[in-house]
Amino acid sequence: MKGKPSDISTVIIVNKNSEPKTLRVKTKHISRLRHYAVGIVSVIMLLSGVIIYLRSQNNRQEVEKKQLMAQITKLKGSMPAQEAEVKKGSDAQTYIQSIEGKLSKINDYLRKRGLKGFSTTAVGGNGNAEAAKLSDNEAYSLYDEYLTRLVHTVAFTPMGYPHISALTSYFGYRSDPFNSADAEFHPGIDFKGNKGDDARCTANGTVVFAGWAGGYGNCVRIAHNNNLETLYGHLSRISVKVGQDVTAGQKIGEVGSTGRSTGTHLHYEIRKNGKAINPISYLSLNN
Repeated sequence: MKGKPSDISTVIIVNKNSEPKTLRVKTKHISRLRHYAVGIVSVIMLLSGVIIYLRSQNNRQEVEKKQLMAQITKLKGSMPAQEAEVKKGSDAQTYIQSIEGKLSKINDYLRKRGLKGFSTTAVGGNGNAEAAKLSDNEAYSLYDEYLTRLVHTVAFTPMGYPHISALTSYFGYRSDPFNSADAEFHPGIDFKGNKGDDARCTANGTVVFAGWAGGYGNCVRIAHNNNLETLYGHLSRISVKVGQDVTAGQKIGEVGSTGRSTGTHLHYEIRKNGKAINPISYLSLNN
């Protein structure tokens, strides 16, 4: 359908090198030319702004990358020098500090379990003739290897107190607390406590059970190295979940009296290859 004469406008295009040309367009488009122009300019400005922003971001990232690479290069350059000092034995204090650092970490594990740690005021050989023949480098290597194993062993071996308090029941046969005429085997030890007191794991490990376990009530079991496992029973509240990795001294629940219990306390077991062993042997380094 043809538009009405009033709806159509004629635009004359004049070129000095050729005949004038005419272009017929709808009048409404001519009246909107200003809006079209503003829209086009706005889009161009927006795109320009985005390009400028992206360029600035890219430049900033390049600067940060160069700074990081410079730091890495600097660190790499300093490492061989430090290693050479240790190997040559020219700085005995460096490896002594390394040993003290490992002892400090061991002491941290022990303190979280209520145990007294090692003294770090004096570190050296055992004083015998063989030790005197060792070079600084040999002595460092032996100490470092030993202490590295010790740190790992202390971290992953159940040791110390899951709740620092008095013991109310021991490992072995005892009178049944529900029927004094009978005897029963008690596979762990009990710590006195109040409802809501923290129960803490005694070694690094992984939670393998967290929930209701019959007579144990709310119970948490944690697997450690060397086929060792710890159990915490009668909890009023469980703070961990199955599959969670935990560290020595971390809260795993709260003391309670759930399950087969005559009063508020924490039941604690250590199992080796699935069999309960006496936890008393693991409460102190001297046992």
